[in-house]
Amino acid sequence: MAYSDRLRCEELKDRLMSADAAAALIDSGMTVAVSGFTPAGCPKAVPLALAEQVRSGKRKLRLTLLSGASTGEELDNAWAECGIIARRAPYMTSKALRAAVNGGAEEEIAYTDVHLGEFAQNARCGFNGKIDVALIEAAAITEEGDIVPTTALGCSQTWIDLAERVIVELNETQPAALEGFHDVFRVGDPPRREPIPLTAPGQRIGRPYLSCPKEKIAAVVVCACEEKPRPFPPADAVSEAIARNIVRFLLLEKDSGRLSADRVPLQSGVGAVANAVLIGLKDSPLEHLSFYSEVMQDGILDLIDAGKADFASATSLSLSRAGLERLFADIERYRGKLVLRDSEISNSAEVIRRLGVIAMNTAVEADLYGNVNSSQMNGTTVYNGIGGSGDYARSALISIFMTPSVAKGGKISCIVPMVTHVDHSEHDVDVLVTEQGWADLRGLSPKERARLIIENCAHPDYRAALRAYFDEACAATHGAQTPHILSESFRFHENLAREGSMRRETKGETLC
Repeated sequence: MAYSDRLRCEELKDRLMSADAAAALIDSGMTVAVSGFTPAGCPKAVPLALAEQVRSGKRKLRLTLLSGASTGEELDNAWAECGIIARRAPYMTSKALRAAVNGGAEEEIAYTDVHLGEFAQNARCGFNGKIDVALIEAAAITEEGDIVPTTALGCSQTWIDLAERVIVELNETQPAALEGFHDVFRVGDPPRREPIPLTAPGQRIGRPYLSCPKEKIAAVVVCACEEKPRPFPPADAVSEAIARNIVRFLLLEKDSGRLSADRVPLQSGVGAVANAVLIGLKDSPLEHLSFYSEVMQDGILDLIDAGKADFASATSLSLSRAGLERLFADIERYRGKLVLRDSEISNSAEVIRRLGVIAMNTAVEADLYGNVNSSQMNGTTVYNGIGGSGDYARSALISIFMTPSVAKGGKISCIVPMVTHVDHSEHDVDVLVTEQGWADLRGLSPKERARLIIENCAHPDYRAALRAYFDEACAATHGAQTPHILSESFRFHENLAREGSMRRETKGETLC
């Protein structure tokens, strides 16, 4: 069996086995919880071996798959295509998985969308049932049997604590020098939870390893499966304009005295627009930036290299291929500038509120009053899920949501009268930004918000229609607090009232 000098624990060497043999330990009906957060840090060899066993007809099984967030193509994609996944939580980005969740595949998947910062606690409280197997990617196993994670933590420590058995993938493509990048901290559970003693993004409060009783480790699989990060699409004129508007807003906050220093931690979501914002910050006058986020994208490395960012804390190094190569080639220089935490800590409402984080997240659409949809298409088809945006939006010092003003080549306005699905209510949205400009919604009434969003954020091609809707809604509701034309909703209630009247009339009741 394959041997690795990174397996430094003598007691575990007799548990070395192939990926195929380890996959055979997973039976139908089990719940499997995996390491990682985005493709970063996810196991690869054992999931691929299991998919091949099913694809070849040797086995047929259905599993519940839990993770920290989305996973790589070796998991979500391969298992969804093989019909392995029966139930999935808490987040996804796989096209095959999305199709199965939305009823477009032979084997439908029951998907549960959850705030990522709450998921580990939910699991410990038993909301997801028993966890049979934890499947963890590692860069090394120490002499004492502690596990050195790779490029993400997610919920790994919770999965190890809850699982009946643990399978460790020792991935030799991940640098052994990742040892020491992590800060693993177990939180208590209600009602006896103690405060999380974190008061600065660069502070360390835990251990650099995942702890696991040796007797729990059922298999160690040595592999050389390279990470397959998702490529970033190049920044376009729209994302660059959004980035400029966010930087201008931050500079205005600083100049007005509402931000006392450049050291207020920032959080940035994932994707091309979010990465464009990071690049925009590099070219701004802002200095001594720090980040308290759930993911680090390539722009973080740019900011560190430019001397603009002092420190970045997250749960995942969600870098492009070029970004990973850059990090690994100069890993000792980045040591001390980056730390990876449990997603329960990176997305903790308590810590986010304490640090005064400025949160920047993306929206699918936003409405005239500041409600944001970040997960659904047309209110019926889930795209990815809410992710960690709600963890930050609810607790941030300033909650910023950004979106292009139009989609589908200008055929659809992303500023709408009413969002088709609400992930973030108007109470959690402070600033809305598009390439057209920004609307600072703090301290405004709903009608004031509507007027500002139309004029500052909507695309010029849609402003007249939005103004007409708003004026009609104001007239129809006689100046109500939040004017809306709810014709379908009213019809629903009118039909219920009519049916109720008919039922009472048949019983001989007299209506008032």
